[in-house]
Amino acid sequence: MKLVTGIVASLVIGSLSFGAFAAKELQRDEAKKMNLTKVGDVSTSDKTAPMDAKKELSQKADEMGGTYYVITSGTQNEKDIRATAEVFK
Repeated sequence: MKLVTGIVASLVIGSLSFGAFAAKELQRDEAKKMNLTKVGDVSTSDKTAPMDAKKELSQKADEMGGTYYVITSGTQNEKDIRATAEVFK
């Protein structure tokens, strides 16, 4: 029983810590004040639901090695949204 409890606790803690490493959204003025280095640009896929757009941008920023991202544009067409962001570290 202790083994099962330990495994469940590890999975919960692991899932919480994964979110702690996700790239964070900043406003443009915050990014300028922090004197960050731009790593590149990312965009969402063409069929992204509005509630998933920030999550996708954050994930792609992580994959680029970025710590922060600034959303630069967004357009919505019916149920889908397309967004772009600059990635910084």
